[in-house]
Amino acid sequence: MNPTKPRCNFNSPSLFRSLTKPKSTQIQNINILFFIFIYLFIELMLSESVFCLLTEDLLIRILDRVNSDRKSLRLVCKEFHRVESTTRKTIRILRIEFLLGLLQKYCNIESLDLSVCPRIDDGAVSVLLSHGSVNWTRRIKRLVLSRATGLGYVGLEMLIRACPLLEAVDVSHCCGYGDREASALSCAVRLRELNMDKCLGVTDIGLAKIAVGCSKLESLSLKWCLEISDLGIDLLSKKCLELKFLDVSYLKVTSESLRSIASLLKLEVFIMVGCYLVDDVGLRFLEKGCPLLKAIDVSRCNCVSPSGLLSVISGHEGLEQMDARYCLSELSAPLINGLKNLNHLNIIRINGVRVSDFILQIIGTNCKSLVELGLSKCIGVTNMGIMQVVSGCGNLKTLDLTCCRSITDVAISTIANSCPNLACLKLESCDMVTEVGLYQLGLSCLMLEELDLTDCSGVNDIALKYISRCSELVRLKLGLCTNISDIGLAHIACNCTKLTELDLYRCVRIGDDGLAALATGCNKLTMLNLSYCNRMTDTGLKCISNLGELSDLELRAIPNITSIGIKAVAINCKRLANLDLKHCEKINDSGFWALAFYAQNLLQINMSYCNVSDHVLCLLMSNLKRLQDAKLVHLTNVTVQGLELALRSCCGRIKKVKLQSSLRFSISSEILETFNARGCKIRWD
Repeated sequence: MNPTKPRCNFNSPSLFRSLTKPKSTQIQNINILFFIFIYLFIELMLSESVFCLLTEDLLIRILDRVNSDRKSLRLVCKEFHRVESTTRKTIRILRIEFLLGLLQKYCNIESLDLSVCPRIDDGAVSVLLSHGSVNWTRRIKRLVLSRATGLGYVGLEMLIRACPLLEAVDVSHCCGYGDREASALSCAVRLRELNMDKCLGVTDIGLAKIAVGCSKLESLSLKWCLEISDLGIDLLSKKCLELKFLDVSYLKVTSESLRSIASLLKLEVFIMVGCYLVDDVGLRFLEKGCPLLKAIDVSRCNCVSPSGLLSVISGHEGLEQMDARYCLSELSAPLINGLKNLNHLNIIRINGVRVSDFILQIIGTNCKSLVELGLSKCIGVTNMGIMQVVSGCGNLKTLDLTCCRSITDVAISTIANSCPNLACLKLESCDMVTEVGLYQLGLSCLMLEELDLTDCSGVNDIALKYISRCSELVRLKLGLCTNISDIGLAHIACNCTKLTELDLYRCVRIGDDGLAALATGCNKLTMLNLSYCNRMTDTGLKCISNLGELSDLELRAIPNITSIGIKAVAINCKRLANLDLKHCEKINDSGFWALAFYAQNLLQINMSYCNVSDHVLCLLMSNLKRLQDAKLVHLTNVTVQGLELALRSCCGRIKKVKLQSSLRFSISSEILETFNARGCKIRWD
């Protein structure tokens, strides 16, 4: 307790006399005692944390029930800090040099994410595993190494062997990975989940090693592994009989692979997007195979017809999800009628197909359990068709009507009245929708979390006022809505306080006043697109800098912002990870200097057509230790020598660079070869 504060003296004669007064004054004395108790309780709270009185079990229960950021919660008191440290199961490492200290602090980690750690390589792994105790690896069950292009097969195998309990690995987008890395992965004999999307060098040989070594696999994603053929899939189907999830999207496999896959008795989810060599013959193999199949995705399979898809449906009455986007020219009546036997079907995505009112009526009649319907870019969608489908599917939570340009307020009003639980509605380019339909949406769909009104020219400030009634909104897209202004944005800011993503691309009437309201009301924003909002100035940017959670900010081609505004953002937005400043020509060295020293969490930056010098560009590229993607096109004040020096300063950790095509033969070939050898992709504009 603070000794300078006055204390209550219970031995005081005056207090004793007050308690022995006649009954008529005892009620007043009871009130006095109540306030004394409150005073003492507050003093106890100030002197000692009340949480120290709780058991560890109760503290753990509190942590489990609180939905807020655990990182913030552990700052409340020492007890929460201690319990949070011992119960944390997952960790995402940003800087490799802090890994050992963090793993010693959080001793029960089961999931380790190194996907945003740019300097992880074989040498770093060797040091980590040889430095002191390696007990932390004994508990690891999940490794996330997505885009860890610096890690080769030697380091990968060391890491895999050091984690005997490993059950899940993600090496997606490690484009240089091939059969040697696949061989390293095969050492994880307990592996149940593996994501190898875009491991471009993996062939049937590598897949065979995984199939033999990891026979307990339940989930495998091979999207864009272009060297894998029918032979590899056949061996996989024979060895990994526990598979429940399989993604072979964009592989050059034929219908013979589906003959093999049909033998997987436990398969529940099968995704084959863009398998252009698969036809109806392959789908008919599935008709009598995969008895537990719940979801199938044949999107962009150009050789598939409604007849083939009907065969899959006929053999799987437990199907819950059907994706057939951009693969069918039209839906046949037999296919739609076949849906009535699928009592559990809750998701249909048929984007890009030709439909009719009759087809949509059948869907509404036969698919009462639908919670998601995707009709993006479908030809033939009318008000009548939508009214018929939603009248039968009142449980819809997600409805995608992107580019269904015939939709008007009549359909929107019916959607609002029929689907009160709607959580996501996409209306991009539905330019006949106005405030009339959105009035009903704001009145009835109070659970709406995502709304896309991109390029809806009928949306104005009045429409935003009605939309603002949807206080649960988390994502709102208003790009190219040229009729909205600061007034409408103020309505959103006042009522939609849960917004985390807002797109105002080319909303040319939005200015500083609207951004001031936004910064006050929507302080949970993490993604904000203000590109081409040319009324915005440094004043608005300073308001934006108050958004402490902001991670993605697009400011492309805003002529009136300068280094003053960018400095405010760099200093205050500590979580900023992606920044687009293309064509912001008034931002000079002082602005980029501020980014170099304050924006240490930047992963991606676009500074094409900006005024930066050799010295500051080099400083920026060397200081931003987490930077993985930089667009450096047409930097008029940067010389070839300055650009080379900047590239050398970030070589080894950056993964993508975009440069001006005219410099292709001016930049040192040695630098280009080094970048290529270290897994960095150079794009020429």
